[in-house]
Amino acid sequence: MRRLFLCLLLLLFVFFGHAQRLLLTGFAGMSNYQGDLQEKKITFSQAHFAGGIGLAYELSDQLYITAGIKTGKISGDDKKGGINSIRNLNFSSPISEFQAGLEYDILNITKQRITPYLFAGIAAFHFNPSTLDSAGNRVYLQPLGTEGEGFYNGRKKYSLTGFSIPFGGGIKMAVNDIIRVGIEIGLRKTFTDYLDDVSTTYADKSQLLAHNGQQAVNLAFRSNELNPAFSYPAGGSIRGNPASKDWYYFTGLTINYRLNAGDGSSFKGGKTKTACPTNVY
Repeated sequence: MRRLFLCLLLLLFVFFGHAQRLLLTGFAGMSNYQGDLQEKKITFSQAHFAGGIGLAYELSDQLYITAGIKTGKISGDDKKGGINSIRNLNFSSPISEFQAGLEYDILNITKQRITPYLFAGIAAFHFNPSTLDSAGNRVYLQPLGTEGEGFYNGRKKYSLTGFSIPFGGGIKMAVNDIIRVGIEIGLRKTFTDYLDDVSTTYADKSQLLAHNGQQAVNLAFRSNELNPAFSYPAGGSIRGNPASKDWYYFTGLTINYRLNAGDGSSFKGGKTKTACPTNVY
């Protein structure tokens, strides 16, 4: 997927490369998620570094077409969340996306220099949740089907690639005619409840063992790692909340750099101005 992202960016660069309304965009900040192991919608708890690069094309002084990639990491741990600490589940996952959309400046930055802005679009993203077993070995969770995906009560294996709806906003400032900096927060509504490998109820232990093996059983129920007296619950017992899909988000600093700004034209307030020839008689 990352190769696809880079190829699409390259095509956009080639297509718009001659244009003086093209900006190279960069992002540095944090990534996080909201789901069964992290219930707060927005929090810095368990956040991780994220970065990104992209392009923006000025349709007007206030409206842009944008495209770019962002990559980071998300994680959640019951022991750090507090509400379901006895459940003792945890995960981490890389998260990478390619997004395209529109961005709108509330004010005209070529006149005001500072403006709030909004954006929305569509994104394709990839994730792969994993955890450390009791021996400290990293184990990827999707192949295990910890909730009986693939055989139990019609549950299907979840895909590691999906679509999301990115939207958000921020504030940016024109440092000069070429460089703009800002800060933004961007939420991603997904259509999966398995970013953290937790969604619904426990599968029947004997069936899970027969179909997916002992490791699936061990990582589906981990309360006994805290207290050996706890036993695997009956099939159908609550493990997660399927009524709410998972979210992920990026928050951080942005920088935009105008390309082709020095090819014989001068920029004033973001517009291209060329000198008109003067006839001498």
